[in-house]
Amino acid sequence: MANLKSSKKRVLVAERNRVRNVAFKTSIKTAFKKVLELAKAADTEALKSALSRAYQLCDKAVSKGVLHKNTAARKKSRLTLAVNKLQTK
Repeated sequence: MANLKSSKKRVLVAERNRVRNVAFKTSIKTAFKKVLELAKAADTEALKSALSRAYQLCDKAVSKGVLHKNTAARKKSRLTLAVNKLQTK
């Protein structure tokens, strides 16, 4: 454990940020799973809104520093490819 007051504070701040980041990433994964389920069900209106929500979460994660911009772009691209593949079947 850290001895200095500033070091102790950094440990607390890092833990708080880690918990926030994990929660944000989990919400993104949940949104992606929901989009894929809707793509299988072929409900276009709900799919559009869920896809938009997933994109919003990715973009917000980038602005908050949770995800790198290229990581978010990759995730959105892969999600779009998966949705298109499921819809063509």
